[in-house]
Parts: sequence; C-alpha cells; structure tokens
Amino acid sequence: MRDFVSARVKNIPPSGIRRFFDIAATMDDVISLGVGEPDFVTPEPLVEAGIRSLREGHTHYTSNSGILELRQALSAHLNRLYGVSYDPEDEILLTVGVSEALYLAMTAILDPGDEVIVAEPCFVSFAPEVMLVGGVAKSVAARVEDEFQVTGQAIEAAITERTKAILLSYPNNPTGAVMSRERLLEVATLAEKYDLLVIFDEIYDRLVYGVEHICFASLPGMHKRTITLGGFSKDYAMTGWRLGYAAAPVDVLSAMRKIHQYTIMSASTIAQIAAITALEQGEPYVEEMRLEYDRRRRLIVNGLNQLGLTTFEPRGAFYAFPSVATSGMSDEDFAEKLLTEEQVAIVPGSAFGESGTGFVRCCYATSYEKIEQALERIERFMRRHG
Repeated sequence: MRDFVSARVKNIPPSGIRRFFDIAATMDDVISLGVGEPDFVTPEPLVEAGIRSLREGHTHYTSNSGILELRQALSAHLNRLYGVSYDPEDEILLTVGVSEALYLAMTAILDPGDEVIVAEPCFVSFAPEVMLVGGVAKSVAARVEDEFQVTGQAIEAAITERTKAILLSYPNNPTGAVMSRERLLEVATLAEKYDLLVIFDEIYDRLVYGVEHICFASLPGMHKRTITLGGFSKDYAMTGWRLGYAAAPVDVLSAMRKIHQYTIMSASTIAQIAAITALEQGEPYVEEMRLEYDRRRRLIVNGLNQLGLTTFEPRGAFYAFPSVATSGMSDEDFAEKLLTEEQVAIVPGSAFGESGTGFVRCCYATSYEKIEQALERIERFMRRHG
C-alpha cells in the first residue's frame, strides 16, 4: 500500500514534552515538575453548576459561538479588567480550549506560504499549528538578558513581505516572563508599520506576581489588529473542562467561526455553564490560587538559585526556567538523568524552541511540600554533577 500520511504532518516533529512524561509514567515515586496543569481541583461552585446543568437537562448543542450569557459575561469581564470592549454577539467565540482557538486563528488568516513570526521559547504547539495550515513559522528568540521579553528590534529583523502575523504568549510558558508596556508598544508600532495581525495567547492573564498584565488589544489602535486568545483552564483550574475563547474583530472572528462550525459545532455545554459561574463567583478562588502559586514561586526560584541553577525571576504563569550550564550537561541530558537518577520530572528547554536550549522548565503547580522534596533531590543530583 502507498503511504497515506501527508508530507506536511510528517515534517512536524513530535512534542518534546511527551517523551519525558511517558518515561515518568513507568516509574515509581516520581515528583513531577513537568505537567503545566494546576494541582487545584475546580472550585466547588463551578463543579456544582456543571452537575446542576446535567440534572436540568442542559445536554444539547449551544449556538456555534457559545452561550450568549457567557459571551456577555466574558465581554464585561474583559472590559472590567483591561478596558477592552468586545461585542458579545459578533466578536467572541467559545472554543474547545485555547488550542482550538489557535488552530482556528491560523486557519482563518493564513494562505500557503504566509509567514508568522513566533516568539520563543513558547508553547510546543505554536510553530506546528502554523505549519499544519501551510504557513511558515519564523522563530524569533526572546533572551534571558531581556528577561525573556521579545524585543521589537528582533521582531522587525524577521519581517518580510510574506509576514502576516506575530504570535506571542505572555505571561509566558515556559519562562514565566511577563511583557512590559514598553515592549508591547514596540510590537504595536510594528503591527501598524507593516500592517500585521497580532495573535496574543493570554491564557495565564490572572496569574501574575507583583506586575500588571496588559491585554494587548487594549493598547492604542490594537483592537482592530489583535486576536486575543484566552480560557478558563489555568485561572480557574478547569483544564479538563476544555473551554477557551477567541476575541477578535468581526471579519476575522466570522472566519474563525466558520471553521469552528465545520470542525467542532460548539464547545461543551456543561463547561460553558460552569464558566458563567466562574466569572460570577470565581474571583476569590482565583486570588487564593494566585497567592499560593506565588508562595511556591519564591520557594522554587530561591532554591534553584542556591543550587547554582541560575533562574531569572518569573513574574507570571507557574513556571521557573533555570539555566543548567553549571552542570556541564545539555538540557535534554540534564532532564533525563534527573528523572532516572532522582525521579524528578522536568522538561528540557529545547522542547520549547531552539532558544530554550540550555534551560529546563520546572512547573510549580504542585504542592509546596513536593517542591521542597524535589529541591532536596535536585541538590543531591547537583552534588554529583554540578
């Protein structure tokens, strides 16, 4: 038989994250600093709202765009937090996680050969999503010297006549970096100058520590140039509910909705109903989780620095991104040896793009006590190798 798998899919490498999780799954007594998922369960009022919706028979499709009440609540939420105004009827779409929203954005705006500038280190799916629709991902490095904030100068150097969009994600996975207003304005200037869209993944928007998260679409002139991606997974500990959203100008959102209609129909009804409660009652739970993440953040960053694993201070999300240079190992060797010798699972930085090489991602969305144990194991490891 002939080979039926497309060359496009063959050319996309497998996720650099999964290999370490697969190894860890076969081992006992593993402390995972690998999975980027809250260890909190979904807050009780949200769970009850979902259960109640099932009992009341809300088990049918919603509108393609999602429940209007949720879109209205989300519009008010974004306006209250960031002063950005989206029409709930025509500019907001509920999706199956931010992953679907990203796929819809790429499919809606790219023709074969169109280029998207991707700031990295970044989440593993960014470049593959560009490639899956026939686009060209052009990586631009954010450097630790700039606190992993991508600069306008670096972006401008990568722009060509085929460039159509810039893809950013801050607060950042894997680095924990947060973009300053000054850096964001550099990007906004380039978007105007070269007539580009900016796709901004803001899934960690509420998880910031001592700094302000600025919604890119709220910057002067950027509402019409921005596809804002967000969701409920991280802020509200709803990863398994699989609910995200896209907010964008009418013409772009309409194109995304068309693809959504043909591929998904609608996001989970139960998750949407729970999300309404999240926006109405979830604020105390968000703050409780944020404060606990901050406590863990300070523990792991201080601990890693004391062990000689130089770690810049992450200001958002729930990741630390230390350099492993003092070990003399590559990031992949470091992660693999740490897992096999001390049963601590982390992710090599190179899984998040070439500019992540030499670093590792340590997720602190696990208990304070487990982080303490992990640091003790890493200390033993560094005594042998550091």
